Amino acid sequence: MNIDRFSRIVIDPQFWLCVGGAGLAAIHLTQVFRTGQDELFSSSLLYWVAVGSLVWKKRDQLRLGSSVLSISCGILLMAIVLLRSQSIAGFDAFLRVAPLLSAIALALLASGISGLKQYWQEFVVLSFLIPHSALLSQVFDASPLTAEFATVLLWILGFDVSRQGVYVSLLTGSVEVNPGCSGYGNMVQLLSIAVIYLFMFPTKRWQQLGLPIAAILLGFTVNGIRVALMVVLASSNSTAFQYWHEGEGSLIFSLLSVLILGCWIWSQSRITEGEER
Repeated sequence: MNIDRFSRIVIDPQFWLCVGGAGLAAIHLTQVFRTGQDELFSSSLLYWVAVGSLVWKKRDQLRLGSSVLSISCGILLMAIVLLRSQSIAGFDAFLRVAPLLSAIALALLASGISGLKQYWQEFVVLSFLIPHSALLSQVFDASPLTAEFATVLLWILGFDVSRQGVYVSLLTGSVEVNPGCSGYGNMVQLLSIAVIYLFMFPTKRWQQLGLPIAAILLGFTVNGIRVALMVVLASSNSTAFQYWHEGEGSLIFSLLSVLILGCWIWSQSRITEGEER
C-alpha cells in the first residue's frame, strides 16, 4: 500500500511543481545568503514562506491545467532564471527579480496564462523584493523628511541642532541623510508584513486601510530615531557610528520595528476577536 501511494505521488504533476518551487526558492536563498545581504535574505525567506503558505491555504480552490503554449512559456522563463542564476557573482539586482519570475513560471506550468490571476497575492508578496532605496528615491526622495524628523527629535531632546537640506548638524559635526538612510528598506519590509497579514487572516475594512499606513509610518519613525542617534555619535564615537550605520545596529532597529508592528497587529486581532464575540 505504501509503495502504491508513493508511486501515485511521484507521478503526480503537483508533486513536481512543489519540488520545482522548493528548488527555485532554495537556489535563490542560497545565492542571497552568499552575498552577505542579511536584510535581503531575511525578507526573501519571509516572502518564500508566505507564498508557500498562501498557495497551501487555497490549494483545493486552485484551477489547475495548462496548455502547451503556457507550459512552453513557463519552461522558458524557468530556464532563463536558472541560466541567469549561474552567472551571478556577488550581489546582483537580478536576485530581487528572480523570485517573481520563478513564481510566474510555476504558475504558468500549473494553471496556464488564464489562471495567473489566481496567484495575484503571491505575485504581490514577491514584488516587495524589487523596490530598493535607489529606485524608490527616483520616485520620491524621503531624505529631506528624514533629516527634518531627526532634527526635530534632537531639538526636543535639548540638542543644539540645525539642518540644511539633507545635512543634520550639531556643534561637533554633521551627518548627510542620503536615500540609503531614508528608511525605505524598513518601510517596505513592514508594509510587506502588513500585506501578508491581510492576505492570510480575515480583517475588517478599517484594518485593511489602516494597517499598511501604520506600517509605513512606523518604519519611517524608527529609522528617524536611528538617524538621530547616528548624528549624536558621528563625531563622538566613530566605532559606534559604524555599528549603528552599517553593522548589526541597523538590524536591531529593523527587528525592533518588526516587533512593534507585530505587537500592534496582535492587539488589533484581539480587539477584532472581542468584537466578534
